[in-house]
Amino acid sequence: MTEIKKKMLKSFGLEPGFTTEPKSREDLLKYQPKFEDLPARSMQDSFCSAIIPLSTNAVLQDKYINFRGFARVGRLLEDMDIFAAWCCNRHLKVPNLPEGVPLPYSLVTVLVDRIDFTSVSPQGTQDIRLSGHVSWVGTSSMEVVVWLEQIVNEEYQKITRALFLMAARNATNTAAAPVNPIQPANEEEKLILAGGTDRKKQRQVLIAQSVFKVEPNAEEQSLIYKLYKRTTPDEQTGPRRLLPPNCIWMHDSSQMSTIPSFPEHRNQNNTVFGGFLMRSALEISWATAFLYLKARPTLEHISDISFQKPVSVNSFIKMTAYVVYTQENYLQIMTVAEVLDAYTGNHVTTNTFHYTFSAPDVVTEVLPRSYHETMWYIHGRRKFIASRSQASKNPG
Repeated sequence: MTEIKKKMLKSFGLEPGFTTEPKSREDLLKYQPKFEDLPARSMQDSFCSAIIPLSTNAVLQDKYINFRGFARVGRLLEDMDIFAAWCCNRHLKVPNLPEGVPLPYSLVTVLVDRIDFTSVSPQGTQDIRLSGHVSWVGTSSMEVVVWLEQIVNEEYQKITRALFLMAARNATNTAAAPVNPIQPANEEEKLILAGGTDRKKQRQVLIAQSVFKVEPNAEEQSLIYKLYKRTTPDEQTGPRRLLPPNCIWMHDSSQMSTIPSFPEHRNQNNTVFGGFLMRSALEISWATAFLYLKARPTLEHISDISFQKPVSVNSFIKMTAYVVYTQENYLQIMTVAEVLDAYTGNHVTTNTFHYTFSAPDVVTEVLPRSYHETMWYIHGRRKFIASRSQASKNPG
């Protein structure tokens, strides 16, 4: 991965080290190709693998390992984000680009469609292999599939798989830039490409059906009424809500942290890179789950992480995690990332993360108290149902 990071910097004409005024890339705009001039690429062109050498690098081990000897999943998410960008870099080919001229592109993580986990717990002292390739392209966007593996019983076993949607921008990150189309090299690539088209349609449907865009359906409205009746048993209760036994109010489940960002967390555009945000959100979500359960949680699924706005490297980032839904031995966590302006007090939501965790035993039920929390509850329930449906389609 260290070599990949160096190659990425070189290909974009960037150098290590921080400067308050980033190097101008305006001179690269003249090399921006037109879509019709870009040659088709196969998935094999972007396919690559890289090793995180945990077995031989003790310094690296300290960054990746937790106190139980397993690799920190948050660190791995950071690497997967960088690796997805590298696959995009390999896919992009500009004809007639003069030798020595950097690639006239910028790459931005738009969203992570989903991240599924197997039963393999990554060891923090054994090498981990990343592999991936571009699996679908639009006019200026690329879907990348990335997976992690580690040797178990003398053969590689999959740890996790993720789908990243990356946007191609021009050299100054001021406008969209066209990308090379995909020409499948074989039948397998044809199937993968068709799947990417289907996934795009599914993403559009899910966005359109969000509880923040459309009202709850008949089944959900009935559920909302049942929640109301459980917490307001009779007219004598008045405006007060009563918490049933063995339940927790949603607002009492939350945990919050405020994180200052630094130049080491920046991407090529001099903003905070998505991998750092994913790691930070996962770690507070895991802590929230652990404190709620009073037992060690197991991460089962991460769904559609959206990156709505760029985050400046001098920002304060507020992460707030809520348990928004529970069922049997599962809990659904929603984590909201906000950028705080230290001088004005203003804050802007930049990301929302959704995690499904499992527990050793049946979990304490979480209940919403306000209408706002009830919508989070319904939204979390939808995310949970979708995650378990996906798990049943892809066991192990």
